Amino acid sequence: MAWEPSTTAGSSREKYGKTMEKKEKVLAAADPGCGRVPVNKIIPFSAVDGPGNRTAVFLQGCNFDCRYCHNPETRNLCRNCGSCVGKCPKGALFTDEDGKVRFCPEKCCGCDTCIHVCPFGCSPRIRMMCAEEVFAEVKKQQPYIRGITVSGGECTLYPDFLEKLFVLARGAGLGTLIDSNGTLDFEKYPQLLAVTDGIMLDIKSWDLEDHLRVTGAANERVLKNLEYLAASGRLFEVRTVVVPELFDCEKTVRETARLAASYLGRGNIRYKIIAYRPMGVREAYSHYHVPDQAFLDHLAELARREGMTDVLIV
Repeated sequence: MAWEPSTTAGSSREKYGKTMEKKEKVLAAADPGCGRVPVNKIIPFSAVDGPGNRTAVFLQGCNFDCRYCHNPETRNLCRNCGSCVGKCPKGALFTDEDGKVRFCPEKCCGCDTCIHVCPFGCSPRIRMMCAEEVFAEVKKQQPYIRGITVSGGECTLYPDFLEKLFVLARGAGLGTLIDSNGTLDFEKYPQLLAVTDGIMLDIKSWDLEDHLRVTGAANERVLKNLEYLAASGRLFEVRTVVVPELFDCEKTVRETARLAASYLGRGNIRYKIIAYRPMGVREAYSHYHVPDQAFLDHLAELARREGMTDVLIV
């Protein structure tokens, strides 16, 4: 079953589109031309970011503004206002001669004071790193990991970096996964896909109006990617965060499962159904209710009825 684009909600799409386009241009300017991208953190060992034990790399910056974002400090790039510098109890932040906030990870105690005091919802705890520098940290775990997963924020804002990092990982015998919101036109990046084992794709909502309300952005590209990646055998996993008060969860799961299941002959696709939880969510959006187990089980059964055989509730 092929996905068909919606012809409704045109005015809403235009309203949000201009804002998101401006934000994407700002984020795209993060790489100063030296191959470095903003790295939020590197988790040496993760058992929840793909199969096996993996190193997870989180990049800073996102072109969505999800209401239920559990890591909202990864959305924006630091504006170098300096509000956090004097508040850091360990002196891990300083302002350089160009007026930019810099981070000393070896001094950081992880208290999150800088994130709490930031007036722009950013994290100053980033390092500008190139693919070789990131892989040098990954190599420290190489005997104990199966692969790497790059997430965010939205890591596909930096496709050239991803390709370089994955070439290095593949050369060392490590697997490669991308955790994405689906806004990159993957069809235009065959070289990146050639060194990528699979995509973990978020389907925030099926309907355009719901998606605009949840993320502040349209989802035509996301749904096109859902079909393209499934058809090309590159879709490792689809995920939906369940917030019943915010969007039509039943329709989203049913339609996503129906499309994905029609391509299971090209390779297995897991559907991960994730319960919304208020931890880490911005206060303005922390009032949504956690879905109960009965509703999550119901959604999982909907996915199975549409043909999905690998369904996981988290």
